[in-house]
Amino acid sequence: MEQIILNADSGATKTEWVATLPDGRELWRGRTQGINPFQMTEAEIVASLRPCAELLDWGQRAGELRFYGAGCRAAGLNRVRLALETVFPDLDVLVVGSDLLGAARALFGEGSGIACILGTGSNSGLYLSGQLAANVAPLGFILGDEGSGAVLGRRLLGDVLKGQLPQELCKQFVADYPEATPEAVIERVYRGSRPSAYLAGFAPFLHRHRGEPAVARLLAEEFDRFFQRNVAAYGRSDLPVGFVGSIAYHFREEVAAAAARHGYLLGAVRQAPL
Repeated sequence: MEQIILNADSGATKTEWVATLPDGRELWRGRTQGINPFQMTEAEIVASLRPCAELLDWGQRAGELRFYGAGCRAAGLNRVRLALETVFPDLDVLVVGSDLLGAARALFGEGSGIACILGTGSNSGLYLSGQLAANVAPLGFILGDEGSGAVLGRRLLGDVLKGQLPQELCKQFVADYPEATPEAVIERVYRGSRPSAYLAGFAPFLHRHRGEPAVARLLAEEFDRFFQRNVAAYGRSDLPVGFVGSIAYHFREEVAAAAARHGYLLGAVRQAPL
């Protein structure tokens, strides 16, 4: 039975998988549901992982799994580890780490830099010689996650539903998302599952209208806030700042402009670490 190596990058919206043979040849890539260990039970995490296990051929098994995920710290890390051990009981090697560590290794290898995530959520870390040396707490989309898809979506919804954007933009939003009534939004955000992923689902509207002055201001403000509250704290403007995540990738021009305003050298911007 030929063993394979699995690498996974998990966020609140999706989990990306890459399977390779020991010699580095890629077998397949797959995608399963995102995982938030602070909002999901162990049983729910197990259920979300099983589709990946089912992709394996009968003549193969996963011998090594390196899983980097949002919320993989403290109790959340233990919950994910137990779920992985349930779904992949025959692993020889299991490494579970934060999505930030996975992003830092993808961006800088064994080098140094400020590693950032801008996806559904946001995060940053000071990465020195292959190790995370410091981390500003991201705090989630209510208290933090500046610049993330969830916060961009939250601000957009608030501005539209309170009539703070130009009338034509508000009319276009209603046409694009007729189901996003105040009552429906409150239900999904305050009582629904995975509210951050729901909010991030509105970020494409901002991308489609990024040339509108009101949207451009919103984006600039939020990416400025990311640098002010998550990057400047490290006091290392001498290091490159790299980004991983769909928001960073699709709004890389706006992110680059914010980096320049704050005096940082922008390094690599990758949609995903794998």
